[in-house]
Amino acid sequence: MATDITISITDRDGVTHEVQAPTDMNMNLMELVRAYELAPEGTIGVCGGMAMCASCQCYVLNDIVLPEKNPDEEAMLWEAYNVKDNSRLGCQIHLTPEIDGLAIELAPYA
Repeated sequence: MATDITISITDRDGVTHEVQAPTDMNMNLMELVRAYELAPEGTIGVCGGMAMCASCQCYVLNDIVLPEKNPDEEAMLWEAYNVKDNSRLGCQIHLTPEIDGLAIELAPYA
């Protein structure tokens, strides 16, 4: 049985969208942003979700517990622009029931 969660996404224009996200399709946050067309084509998920470009960088805005960053994500954020303490790569955050209520803001596209 499909379980949807709610994710709050603030786009690069400062508009916040409350979206429903399926947890039964093995999707990640970057794919969710693309599915809802919350970033212009070609400005998010440029590398296809391989943690190699940081175009899906986002800022986590609340205290939802997320999985630890893997070494690839850490390395990419080390090289990225506009990185903050709460930066994550959306392609590395899978949509699971545990992240219901997550609030993120898309980082500027640099």
